[in-house]
Amino acid sequence: MTDRLSELTAAGVAIWLDDLSRVRLSSGGLDQLRREQHVVGVTSNPTIFAKALSDADEYNWQLGDLATRGVDVEEAVRMLTTYDVRWACDVMRPSYDGSNGVDGRVSIEVDPRLAHEAEKTVAEAKALWWLVDRPNLFIKIPATEDGLPAITATLAEGISVNVTLIFGLDRYSQVMDAFLAGLEQAKANGHDLSKIGSVASFFVSRVDTEVDKRLEKIGSAEAKALRGKAAVANAQLAYERYGKVFSSDRWQALADAGAHPQRPLWASTSTKNPDYRDVIYVEELIAPGTVNTMPESVIHAYAEHGETRGGDTITGSYDAARKVFTDLESAGVDMADVIATLEREGVEKFEASWLELIDGVKKSLTEAARGAGRPNEAASGNARAAEAAGGNA
Repeated sequence: MTDRLSELTAAGVAIWLDDLSRVRLSSGGLDQLRREQHVVGVTSNPTIFAKALSDADEYNWQLGDLATRGVDVEEAVRMLTTYDVRWACDVMRPSYDGSNGVDGRVSIEVDPRLAHEAEKTVAEAKALWWLVDRPNLFIKIPATEDGLPAITATLAEGISVNVTLIFGLDRYSQVMDAFLAGLEQAKANGHDLSKIGSVASFFVSRVDTEVDKRLEKIGSAEAKALRGKAAVANAQLAYERYGKVFSSDRWQALADAGAHPQRPLWASTSTKNPDYRDVIYVEELIAPGTVNTMPESVIHAYAEHGETRGGDTITGSYDAARKVFTDLESAGVDMADVIATLEREGVEKFEASWLELIDGVKKSLTEAARGAGRPNEAASGNARAAEAAGGNA
């Protein structure tokens, strides 16, 4: 049988899982994906955690302990989520060690309500770094205008960062500049640059969703012919910018000091339109030095019928991608407004998921305080805690 995921890896794409839950951890499912499906990293977000905590009883023992201690809901959320992320870091540690710290990373996001408060974002990033206490952690910081100085300041502290919610090319250039500035400050602060990692999470499918909606509204044959083209073209041009920045003299000075490049990470790669090929945002975005974080369903779909097509499907596409943007403008699509809309909605969606998570944990704490849950859960939970803590630190 053809190992399509192995072919994708050989083409330079790091396969990461866009999901995390305690059930996945306790069942060994995450470790199985690492061992058998070439998964070398994990991303999480408030939506993923909200779903995980609402779907499983695996959290009951810890909720019971937190309720007994009388902690507030905000602290409870952090204790629950950092527990999972710490455990996942230990599961992914072999990938981290085997790649000299490039892969094997697990991401946790700062409170999305802080997306426009740089100082508080940095403080929370530091707190999460302390709480998880694993070298293969990524702190996710949104790429809002106010997030840019927070990215630089966090990296300057020697903390690895996953920059999230990037939709536009100009903002992506700003993110790369913030990364370089952060590493320059980290070097000045005496940090070992080889220990600091970063990815820039460039969102894909949401671009098509928003642009296609506008093309449908325009309604002309020319407009409809452009459906499903904007997202890939946008990401391809992002990779072009990546190539220019990470071949510059400024970057080379940091590379000579041991730094790893900030890889572009293709996020939101599940197909939202059922008319599109289910692995289009993987097949069309293959290039060396990239990361593609996928839901498990997309990983399995690619394993079944993905086409790597000999390797790089991005380099050489830049002129065609620029034509897509020219045609979109001619059709009446304001891409600047598309990007601004997606960034605003992206932050709002994660804020809503965070509030949903808080509300769910608050209700669970109330139930736990009333004595809900099985009597043996604390003991079994303590055993799992020992198992997680006993991993590679």
